[in-house]
Amino acid sequence: MSHLILAEISGNIASAFGLLGAGLGVGLIGQKAAEAVGRNPGAATKILVQAIIGMALAEGLGILALFFAKVA
Repeated sequence: MSHLILAEISGNIASAFGLLGAGLGVGLIGQKAAEAVGRNPGAATKILVQAIIGMALAEGLGILALFFAKVA
């Protein structure tokens, strides 16, 4: 019985770290995109597109971490 509880706790910790990494990644992408737009406002559209793609990839990895931590 204790090994089941240990497996559940380790899965929760793994998913928490995966989602924490995704949250930090999205935050850093947003920060750098805002800095880039501040330096070059004319390129705001191109920066926004790249930032959205980067955020989507970071969130996708977070969801994968959540899925694999719960399945394993």
